[in-house]
Amino acid sequence: MGTARSTGEEAAGAQELVVLLDEEHRPVGSAAKSTVHHGSTPLHLAFSCYVFDPEGRLLVTRRALAKQAWPGVWTNSCCGHPGPGEAVEEALVRRVREELGIGVRDVRAALPDYAYRAVDAGGTVENEFCPVYLATTTERPSPDPAEVMEWRWVDWAGFCAAAARAPWAISPWAAEQTARLAAEGVRP
Repeated sequence: MGTARSTGEEAAGAQELVVLLDEEHRPVGSAAKSTVHHGSTPLHLAFSCYVFDPEGRLLVTRRALAKQAWPGVWTNSCCGHPGPGEAVEEALVRRVREELGIGVRDVRAALPDYAYRAVDAGGTVENEFCPVYLATTTERPSPDPAEVMEWRWVDWAGFCAAAARAPWAISPWAAEQTARLAAEGVRP
């Protein structure tokens, strides 16, 4: 899910750290996010969020072309990495604000034990313990163009059906997560 803080923050010297994990998903250290995602990415902590509006529509995003992993690919609303000592829910609220320019409420875990490993066409590996959350917003997105090149509100059932029919058309984590959410009867 390789998200990064805004380029302005990185230019100002801020360095985003990710939490490295052992096989039991326990923290064992941290590393600069800019150095972690490569051909042999170590297991690390992340999160994935599905943001819904009051009508139950899902916010889907298309990753910016400058992203290191899965550039230009459609995916769920937002993904990111908690920093060392940062609660996942706090990181989620922070990241949604940074990446999408919106606030969220009703944040709730939907797949608390989700983990995955995937390799993109360029060879970048995602290797994450990545709890999946649902949230709601009443705000109109105003995404950071370094993160998101397009966005739209879509019908949840339609998105689940499209993900099942053409999982190759979205990020691998969104395809897997959507299948599990649908199988568990999760609704916005």
